[in-house]
Amino acid sequence: MDKVGFVVILQDMFSYTFIVRAVLVGFLVSLCASLLGVSLVLKRYSMIGDGLSHVGFGALAIAGAANLAPLTVSIPIVVLAAFLLLRLSEHARIKGDAAIALISTGALAVGVVVISMTTGMNTDVCNYLFGSILAMSKSDVYLSIILSAIVLTLFILFYHKIFAVTFDETFARATGTRTGTYNMLIAFLTAVTIVLGMRMMGALLISALIIFPALTSMRLCKRFKTVTLCSGLVSVVSFLIGVVISYIYATPTGASVVIVNMAAFLVFWGIHGIRSQCRKPENPFHPGAF
Repeated sequence: MDKVGFVVILQDMFSYTFIVRAVLVGFLVSLCASLLGVSLVLKRYSMIGDGLSHVGFGALAIAGAANLAPLTVSIPIVVLAAFLLLRLSEHARIKGDAAIALISTGALAVGVVVISMTTGMNTDVCNYLFGSILAMSKSDVYLSIILSAIVLTLFILFYHKIFAVTFDETFARATGTRTGTYNMLIAFLTAVTIVLGMRMMGALLISALIIFPALTSMRLCKRFKTVTLCSGLVSVVSFLIGVVISYIYATPTGASVVIVNMAAFLVFWGIHGIRSQCRKPENPFHPGAF
């Protein structure tokens, strides 16, 4: 495909209003998810995205059965689930991955039962599970833009506190930082981001936006700030490439974005391996080896 043909394809793609809406929301959600993903991965809590997405599926099923707005129902339910996960992990004998599995499977079961008793396994269910670029209504777009802007603003305002509880929570607590408050802030921002991204990426794929960019950037970057910036860049570029591939080859948008993120991870991993080999001294008794 030559340059002119590619430009024509882009012009044709962005002539559709629903694609413009989806790209705008997806860009913001990808950025939010990647920034939060760095903290979640470093705190070994990255699977919270998968757990909350299952809760979101249950909430969407209930909203659909009751003919209510999906986002307005899902967001408070998922936020409450995020706070509950945090409390279970910190103050109960049910820790980390077990707490996530407990809540996520329960919510998923509720969603399946509600759907089976109301609408049945129709196209909307597939959209909830795997995402759909057609799922974003105009009201969804406006709400998503507002909430994404709030997430980004809060992350920037409390960046140093988020870094403190991510890097060394015990030390941050000893210095007087209210670690519980900022952990709840991270949980709140993550819950909102998960719900916003589910409409496009689906409950089964949204956690990839949190995990892949963070792990990818960690292959080459070592400082928290550079990892965060690189993660955001990788995420939005991967999303845009995934949307273009989805349009050209008529593949599912969410899956296309995840595959591009996977490819980016493999590229960064390869570059990291090459750099490691170049830095390794050939002679084990070379002064640089000591």
